[in-house]
Amino acid sequence: MSVVITKTYPAPHIDEREIWRYAGCKEVNEDLRRLLLECIAEVKDKLAYRLCYCELSFQEKNGLCDFGNFSLQSHSLAKTLQGSQSVLLFSATVGIDVDRLITKYGKVSPTKALLFQAIGTERIEALCDEFCNEWKARGYITTPRFSAGYGDLPLQSQKIILSVLESYKKIGVGLNESFLMSPSKSVTAFFGIR
Repeated sequence: MSVVITKTYPAPHIDEREIWRYAGCKEVNEDLRRLLLECIAEVKDKLAYRLCYCELSFQEKNGLCDFGNFSLQSHSLAKTLQGSQSVLLFSATVGIDVDRLITKYGKVSPTKALLFQAIGTERIEALCDEFCNEWKARGYITTPRFSAGYGDLPLQSQKIILSVLESYKKIGVGLNESFLMSPSKSVTAFFGIR
């Protein structure tokens, strides 16, 4: 088994334009912007930027991706990782508190619930970008991130991914019966390094 490393990050820079994009807002007035700033202030200190990862070997034959201690069948994943020296598999989360705020405001302020959804999405994406950019800063060329549910890699692959990473034990990320992660603002992904 590969060694699983756990990291905690400081909060990445908040990109308001990305939050508005995730919220589906093309035009933003002053009242909406004020509401967004309220939501950011409410959630900011409740987010936990945690990640666990391991480095894996990689060989591929006819769409079977062999990572040494487990294999997955996916032509899409194989194509993305093609030419990689090794592969990084990671799980990241910003924690459960944003889910609680989405649920709380879903009943009393759907607009705030939508904004918390968008903030959570922007935050987890910013964390994933931060992790990937670390490897680029070390001089590696990286492939795009690839997650279960993309292309022909089934969502059910989450089960083995989270098991390999010991994600629940390491950072508190688990799966429900539909193979969706909890907390919801969590990501698992592969990316190759060259």
